[in-house]
This record gives sequence, C-alpha cells and structure tokens, in this order.
Amino acid sequence: MVFPMLYRNVPKTGDKLSALGFGCMRLPSKGRSVDEERAIRQIRHAIDQGVNYFDTAPIYHLGKSEQVLAKALAGGYRERVRIATKLPHWEVFEREDMDRILQGQLAIFETDHIDYYLLHSLTGKSFRIMKNLGVLEFLDAAKKDGRITYAGFSFHGSLEDFTMIVDAYEWDFCQIQYNYLDEKIQAGIEGLKYAAAKGLAVMIMEPLRGGNLAGRIPGSVEKIWAESPVKRSPAEWGLRWVWDHPEVTVVLSGMNDEVHIDENIRVAGEAAPGSLSNEEWALIGRVRDEYRRLMKVGCTGCGYCMPCPAGVDIPGVFSSYNAHALFPHDPAGKFQYIGRHGGLMGEKTAAGLCRQCGKCEKACPQHLPIPALMKEVSREMEGMMGIAVPVMKGGLWCINRAKRVKRAILGEKSHA
Repeated sequence: MVFPMLYRNVPKTGDKLSALGFGCMRLPSKGRSVDEERAIRQIRHAIDQGVNYFDTAPIYHLGKSEQVLAKALAGGYRERVRIATKLPHWEVFEREDMDRILQGQLAIFETDHIDYYLLHSLTGKSFRIMKNLGVLEFLDAAKKDGRITYAGFSFHGSLEDFTMIVDAYEWDFCQIQYNYLDEKIQAGIEGLKYAAAKGLAVMIMEPLRGGNLAGRIPGSVEKIWAESPVKRSPAEWGLRWVWDHPEVTVVLSGMNDEVHIDENIRVAGEAAPGSLSNEEWALIGRVRDEYRRLMKVGCTGCGYCMPCPAGVDIPGVFSSYNAHALFPHDPAGKFQYIGRHGGLMGEKTAAGLCRQCGKCEKACPQHLPIPALMKEVSREMEGMMGIAVPVMKGGLWCINRAKRVKRAILGEKSHA
C-alpha cells in the first residue's frame, strides 16, 4: 500500500511543505552536463506525486541547476511548488550585488518572487561580513516588496556560530546537515532543537551523506541491517531516522534515479514523527557506532579544540576526512572538502593551515594527536587544492561575468 505524501507546517506561517524536498544539486548527467530531458521528467513526476519543495542554488551544476528547474516548472508547474534558491555570499562585494543576483534569479525562473530564499553556506565569519554589507536590510526590503516570501540560511559551521546567526534576525527557516552519523557535527541535534524552539522551519540536507549511507555499505553494517525483522533499504532507514524528529520540516534528497525517487516518495508518505520503535532506534544506533568504529579519526565533533588560532575547522576537517576514508569510491568527497575548507565558498579552513601549536591536542577529551593528524589530512585531501581552487574560482567568475554581459545586452535590446 502506498500512502499519500505527508506534509509538515512551517511554524511561523503555516505553509504546508512536503516532508520530502527535491534537492537539485545532483541532477542526472549526460556527458559533462545535465541530462535536461530526464531531469525535467523526474522533477515533474515528483510534483505529480506530491513533492512541492525544490531546492537549488547558482553554484549547483555551475549554473545549470536553476535553469533546468525553471524549464521543468514551465507549463503550470510553477504554481504547484515552492522554489528555494540561494544568495552566494562569495559573489557579494557590495549591497548592490545582492539585488543584482536576486533579479537574475527571478529572470531565470520567469517569476516575480522566490518562495524560500537562503543565504548560502554561512559560517560565523561569512555572516558577519554579509551583515556589515547590509544583507539583513536587503532581506527586509526583498520581503517587503514581494521579491522573496520567506528568508533563511544554510549552514556549515560550529554550533556556537549557528545559534548566533539564528538569534541575529527574524528568520523563517534554516537548512542544516543532519543524519545519524552527524548528530554532533556542525549545528547537529542541539542546533536542530534550538532553531525549532525559536519557531524556525528546519530543512535537512545530506540526510544520507550524499548518498553514501545508501550506496556501497560495509559488510559489517549490512549484517546489522539484516537483523531487523522489517526489511528496509539503507536509504529508507536513514531517511526514516531523520523524519522521526518532530523538529524537522523538510528532508532534502538529491535524487537522480527514477527508482530512488519513487522509493523516497513512498517512504515520505509513511514516515511520520515518532513512527520508529525503540528497537529500531537502537538498531540505527548500532549502525552508527559501527561506522564510527570504521572511521580513521575518532573525533566526536565536541568542539573543545575550537577555535583554532590558525583558522582550521578541526571537527569539519576530520568529518570530511572520515567520510572520504569510509566512502573512497565517492569522487565528490575531495571536491566537497575543497568547497567547504579550501576557500572556494568562503574563508579557508583547511588542515594545511595548521601551525602545529598543540593547543587543540591539549583540549581534546579523546586525546587525539591532532597536529599530526592535520599533516595526514593535508597530504591526503589537499594535493590539488592549490590549483583547483583558483581554477574553480576563475570559472565561477567567468560564469558570473557572462551573466552580467548577457543581462546588459538583453537590457539594451529591450529598451531599443
């Protein structure tokens, strides 16, 4: 029996959003680009099955994600969904850039408003910079004149910075990384509960760690899943664990396979908060513990080592390193490390910044040899970073510049 899609309310507004959101960061590929025809079919199929929240960003697929989603929403589909897209803080140098970027996104989607607008991938430092540039006033103005309906932010930093950002503005929602391996990483369970207590809708990204919790599963983990009398795929177990939290509003899944889309839609119709039994929670806990046993670095993400005098995001670096070690078949692991820690989308927080001062090692309750481990992480994860980051930044600059030229030409023609 297939149950209809479950919906959860945005606390401050009552807006009803599908429990499953469609993440447009991993659309199906064809050659070196997006398979547009297939992606459009998938998106429209998801809408027909009740999914009404679609998350994208200018950087996804180097600008193609927003464009493909816009094409999929033509022909009456736009009115049936909520669009969530983002303001890339690394492309903002002055207040006028915020309006320019938003106007470009409105043009792409051929709409007069973005439903859910996020400041993308914030940390404490990037938020302070954006705040000084006037981003909160920008959000107020855009909400007042109707260009955006709800304002939020996505986050990849420390719990301390997360609570600071939550308290800094009257946000409608936020987006955090959360799964059964990352309860204490970044915002984590404490951040989830804090934001929900403040009345924010909480959108969850990476519920399956980029699909790794559903892909090639270690044999010792498969044996634990097999003990359950109820047979579920690892993906279903992971999604159900997140949906079991009443504080969660939407779980985003980066779907690009028809079978996976239908499975996720089916599960989203069944996984109400509190539907997992105590025995099932215990089983998932054993899987989590087994993954942690297999990890290279026994970091718990407690944050006692922070802040690092050299600017290293120590828990974040170890989390990325462990993910790479657990899932070496995933080529996205090093790219995500570079994006989050190499300075591509904000300040550089990579292991290579470590000065070997030893302050972190003295504070670590797990007694990890952190300075030595930083050298190991840098050797493994940062070999091409010195070349890759400038190249990728240059590519993004060229794309952004091309968009400006195109808008200028089209603007001149429209006034001719």
